[in-house]
Amino acid sequence: MKKVLVFGAFDVIHPGHTNFLKQAREQGDYLVVSIARDSYIIDWKGKKPVHTEEVRRQYVLATGLVDEAVLGDEIPGTYTLVRRIKPDVVCLGYDQDTFKADITEWLRRNLPDTNVVTLRPFRPEVYKSSKLNAAAYRAADDPGFESK
Repeated sequence: MKKVLVFGAFDVIHPGHTNFLKQAREQGDYLVVSIARDSYIIDWKGKKPVHTEEVRRQYVLATGLVDEAVLGDEIPGTYTLVRRIKPDVVCLGYDQDTFKADITEWLRRNLPDTNVVTLRPFRPEVYKSSKLNAAAYRAADDPGFESK
């Protein structure tokens, strides 16, 4: 069985995410998604996610595109989850360049048979989480906010 692992926040699931998951699924037989912890998103983006880590995990499972969705490591960069899963392939999004260098080096030293694949973007001018989440963050911060 060829295991595939992907990483992401998946805060507001959109067609870009589903395309990403479909592409990842094509890389193997068993797809595991590592959901970024709330604390990591706060540190990384400087704000709370719209949905909690457990809700985001449930949303990813509800897509029906994944075999397993797990919460990521409490301490980023430790790769405890990667060590446990031992994926054959790690798929990254086109916009995960900073992460790519770090995990590629870690895999080279620790799981050298694991391949890293960068997946194609799906209409990033429309389905970029940071663009879509802007309205969601405003709505979460201001109950009176209405998206136009």
